[in-house]
Amino acid sequence: MSEQTQEPGSSAPRRVVVAGAGMAGVQTAVALREQGFAGDVILIGAEPHQPYDRPPLSKAVLLGKSEGSAFDVDFEALGIELRLGCEVLGLRPSDHELDTEDGPVPYDVLVVATGAEPVGLPGAEGVPGVHLLRTLDDAERLRPVLARRHAIVVVGAGWIGAEFATAAREAGCAVTVVEAAERPLAGALPAEVAAPMAGWYADAGAVLRTHARVTRVEPGAVLLDDGSRLPADAVVVGIGARPATAWLAGSGIELGSHAEIVADQHLRTAVPDVYAVGDCASFPSARYGERLLVHHWDNALQGPRTVAVNIVGRATGETPAVYDPVPYFWSEQFGRFVQYAGHHPAADTTLWRGDPAGPAWTVCWLRGERLIALLAVGRPRDLAQGRRLIESGTPMNRVLLADPARPMKAATA
Repeated sequence: MSEQTQEPGSSAPRRVVVAGAGMAGVQTAVALREQGFAGDVILIGAEPHQPYDRPPLSKAVLLGKSEGSAFDVDFEALGIELRLGCEVLGLRPSDHELDTEDGPVPYDVLVVATGAEPVGLPGAEGVPGVHLLRTLDDAERLRPVLARRHAIVVVGAGWIGAEFATAAREAGCAVTVVEAAERPLAGALPAEVAAPMAGWYADAGAVLRTHARVTRVEPGAVLLDDGSRLPADAVVVGIGARPATAWLAGSGIELGSHAEIVADQHLRTAVPDVYAVGDCASFPSARYGERLLVHHWDNALQGPRTVAVNIVGRATGETPAVYDPVPYFWSEQFGRFVQYAGHHPAADTTLWRGDPAGPAWTVCWLRGERLIALLAVGRPRDLAQGRRLIESGTPMNRVLLADPARPMKAATA
């Protein structure tokens, strides 16, 4: 993308508009105030609900242990104007205006934080009993389904499919998970790492059907390509998410191969005065030598801090901050706490700490002698220490690192 420049000493923006009221949008608004921004901050969200956190939706909210997960933020005290139940429709950069359901909204600086939306199952639209799990309303529609202990078919054995299956089994539902690939998490982890996780489904009393494609969904049943007919009081689709950027068509904002906003290392777009953050944007990583698109909570927490620093620093001509994090996420599934840090595709060595058949183990990925990623199952200390080692680029001793009894911080070269 073309590098956007900002004239040093230009006047400070008086109004920042944030499109999207999820984690990335809320954190951007809060971070602006933390950085001392004194102008107007307007936070626009498509949903009518008070802004809320999403991870509890697949756990506490879904199981009825919590009524919601609203952010503990006093927007009024911070002087952040909320415009909820207002969908963004388009962007006119030449006019510095955002088009919304409630009319045009002018901005000095715009931050796009519209996140991602779940991918639907082709042919299943409008079929009774078919659900997605992305919003608070989705979780509330699914909660009585779990309470009635219905037979549920989950389409997709990725992170969200596993988390929902975990909650459904905890609620006492009969659960069958259907996955087109040969293993769970096929798009996220190498085969040898994901393979041990297949057994977790049976341990929890769920049925995992791999190499299985859905040919049709009808009320009360899911039909597979091998002729199987699975009874289903409800069907939950978890086959991925895509950046929510269709509304930017014709705006001049550059989109990448996954329809994500192409941001630079400062999280600026190619359009002046427009930043992008969270699930809807990719950014170049010097650490990993490639562009990253990270659909995880921590990215939506960390990126806004960089955006806020760069917006506030514009008027004084400060050198823009670079965003190049060590990606991180976690998942709770089938009684296990799974954590991942880094980005493993560039690794040349895979090293195990512990037995993957056991309850706690770690996989380390190295490039040369440096740790670039790790997956920890039930070993939070490995994750905490390993994440710092990735950030520092400290050379590792492979023999020492393979010893699960040795702290990772004591396995350096």
